[in-house]
Amino acid sequence: MEGLEVIKNKLKGANFLDLALLSGADIEALLSEAVRIKTEGVKGRKPLSGKVIGMIFEKPSTRTRVSFDVAIHRLGGHSLILTDRELQLGRGESVEDTGRVLSRYLDGLIVRTFGQERLEALASASSVPVVNALTDMSHPCQALADMMTILEYKGTFRGLKLAYVGDGNNVANSLMRASTKLGLVVSVSTPAGHEPPTSVVDECVTYARDSGGSLDVGTDPRQGASGADILYTDVWVSMGETEEKKANLDRFNAYQVNESLLEIANDDVMVMHCLPAHRGEEITDDVLDGSHSAVWDQAENRLHAQVALLELIFGL
Repeated sequence: MEGLEVIKNKLKGANFLDLALLSGADIEALLSEAVRIKTEGVKGRKPLSGKVIGMIFEKPSTRTRVSFDVAIHRLGGHSLILTDRELQLGRGESVEDTGRVLSRYLDGLIVRTFGQERLEALASASSVPVVNALTDMSHPCQALADMMTILEYKGTFRGLKLAYVGDGNNVANSLMRASTKLGLVVSVSTPAGHEPPTSVVDECVTYARDSGGSLDVGTDPRQGASGADILYTDVWVSMGETEEKKANLDRFNAYQVNESLLEIANDDVMVMHCLPAHRGEEITDDVLDGSHSAVWDQAENRLHAQVALLELIFGL
């Protein structure tokens, strides 16, 4: 309970813009609460009763939008889904002005947008808690569900080797942050020119030094996957990326997660993907649907991790 009390005090009424706010112990406490909620349900607790949470979606979404919507309703709140087409954001109103106004009506905001700086500008102008539901730089709620799934399958974090293979994108950034805070041995393999930002790598090296984990970033997917306990991939072209990148997908061909790559991982390797999957590109059908895949549990855990997160932010 001590860890839960610490994170309750840290998150209550706070913005959740990335994982920098949380220590490894905080993440473990949050995940323990998420596992308990998954097993026991919320048991009639309605901490969001009477509260209205706005959800701004400037990018398409399936899992994030639906799982947050359901989480809010399970906790007794009401959700209001807003796209840029329905807001003055779509006509050029600043995110700061939008944040100021919506704070007068709503009890919290969940935001899926483009640049991290755009999210931070909105949060700085808002007087209610703001939750990052994805930016081009980070996807911290996805990382919480990822870590919850690893805990369910492996029972621990420390000493496990997690190999991320593919594009060094927002999912990779948050996955690295969470994994290195929790003591995993992390290997990231990307084509040259698609590495995660140096600033994020440097930050995660520090986390790994403190947690007893490690981080290696390279370009050889087979070296990265060798001996892996967890193989993780994501789409090769993220939302909003350039036509040039789409035209150069052949650079990623060696980074496909397929049976050949599984053979050099550990026998009990678990395969993860944040979805949506582009079957036949970054992952093959037989691996995505195969016995090593944890993908569907991973998707479900978005809901449970976010119920725990919202419960902590809006008070138990």
